[in-house]
Amino acid sequence: MMRQGKGSAFQMPRLGLPKGKQGAGMKRAGVLVKTAVLVTVLGLGLTGCGFGKSKFNPFNWWSTPQQGTPVALYTAPVDPRGLVDQITLLKIDPYPSGVIVRATGVPATQGYWDASLVALPTDGSGKLVFEFRIAPPLSPAAAGSQPSREVTVATTVTTFNLQDVTSIEVRSASNAMTAHR
Repeated sequence: MMRQGKGSAFQMPRLGLPKGKQGAGMKRAGVLVKTAVLVTVLGLGLTGCGFGKSKFNPFNWWSTPQQGTPVALYTAPVDPRGLVDQITLLKIDPYPSGVIVRATGVPATQGYWDASLVALPTDGSGKLVFEFRIAPPLSPAAAGSQPSREVTVATTVTTFNLQDVTSIEVRSASNAMTAHR
């Protein structure tokens, strides 16, 4: 049997608080509990920051910069190939985007390979300089006739890179050939 009126079985007892102040007390208690939980969580979370060498301290995440020796960030690779013995022909052929630099060289023996024209850094004098580089044979080779030893290489130079160039030079071990504008 259910009681009617004051305090049914499913209601909370009122604990003797005055009628107008019953809700305000519960709200104040809820705020105090939330504040206590927040202070506890922040206190536990920040305890790692109080110790000097803690991993939880954000000030310890990066080490302090120290003076060191300067390190070269880039060094140009050294070309292991040698220069061809002699250049016999240098030809500059125009094409729509610039010029084609073509050179023919004669190494000491047959079997030389991996030839190319390697551009040297410019010095602002208006001269574009290339070295005729070539790799030696892997095994000893016969000398052969000059036409059988000839190696021809070519590279392109764009119109943009030719703006301040007045001459193009190709160097070998024993000579150099130059073409002027």
